[in-house]
Amino acid sequence: MTKRQPDHSSSSNAVTYAALAVLIFVWASNFSAVKFALREFEPLAFNGLRFTLASLLLWLVITLRGREARIDRRHWPALIGLGVLGNTIYQVFFVYGIDWTLAGNASLMLATTPVFTTLLSAGFRQERIALMAWSGVALSFVGIVLVVLGGRAAVTFGADTVKGDLAVLAAAAAWSAYTVGSNPLVRRYGPLPVTAVTMWIGCVGLVIVSLPVIVEQDWSAVGAGSWLALIYSGAFAIALAYFIWYYSIRAIGNTRTAVYSNLIPVVALVIAWLTLGEQPTWLQLAGAAGIVAGTILVRLGRVERAPLPPAAE
Repeated sequence: MTKRQPDHSSSSNAVTYAALAVLIFVWASNFSAVKFALREFEPLAFNGLRFTLASLLLWLVITLRGREARIDRRHWPALIGLGVLGNTIYQVFFVYGIDWTLAGNASLMLATTPVFTTLLSAGFRQERIALMAWSGVALSFVGIVLVVLGGRAAVTFGADTVKGDLAVLAAAAAWSAYTVGSNPLVRRYGPLPVTAVTMWIGCVGLVIVSLPVIVEQDWSAVGAGSWLALIYSGAFAIALAYFIWYYSIRAIGNTRTAVYSNLIPVVALVIAWLTLGEQPTWLQLAGAAGIVAGTILVRLGRVERAPLPPAAE
C-alpha cells in the first residue's frame, strides 16, 4: 500500500488565505488611523514619515535574517521603475485624490484595482482567466458600488470632485501595474527582497517630494495619538501589508490576490458599525453579499499561471 504524501499545496494555501485575512483587517482599520492622524499631520508629511519608518523596519528584518537581496543588475532598471510607480506615484495620487474628492468616491475608484489587475495580467499573458473568475471580478465590483452608494452620505460625481476621482483612479491603475510588473521578479527572488528594494527606492522619491511639506509641518500640533497612528500605519499597513501582498501574489497569483482587496470596504463597514454605531443600510448589506460572492467565484474559478518569460529566468 502506497503511503499518501501530505498535501503541502493545501497547507501553503491555508497560510496564504490566513495572511490575506490579516491584510484585509490591517488595511480596513488603517483608513481610520490615517484619518485620525491627518487632523494634525499634513498629508505628504505623514506619508513621507510613515514610508521612512516602513523602509527602516524592512531593512532591520533583512539584516536580522542575515540575507542580502542579491539581484541581477539587469533587473535593477525594472525595480527602480516599479519602486517609483508603486511607492511614489501611487502614494502621491492617492493622498491628493483623497484631498480633492469625497471619501466615498475614492473608495469606488480604488475598487477598480482588481479589474485593472485582471486586465493587465491577461494582457501581459501572466494568467489565463476563465469565465467564472471574470464573473467574480465583475460581481465583486458591483458589490463595491452598492456598498458605496448605500452609505448615509450620497456619493456625488461633479465638477468639484472630478480631479480627485481621476487622481484616485490613476492610483488604482498604478498599483495594478506595480502588482503585475512585480510578479516575475517576486517569483524569481521572493517577496521580501522585492518588497524591500522597491519600497526603499520609492521611499527616496516620496521623501524628496514630501520634503518641503515636512519642513513646513507644525510639529507642535502633532499629539501622541497621531504619532501612534503613524507608527501603526507605517509598521503594519505598509511594511507588513506589502510583504503579505507579495507573498500572496507568489502563492496564488495576481488576480486572486487583488480581488481580496474588495473585502476591505466590507470589513471597514463592520468596524464602523461596531465602533462608531454607523448601522449599514440594506443596499450596503446587498453590496457586501455581492463582494463575498464575487470573491468566492474568483477563488473557485480557473486561473492558470503562465510560465515566466525567458528574459526573466
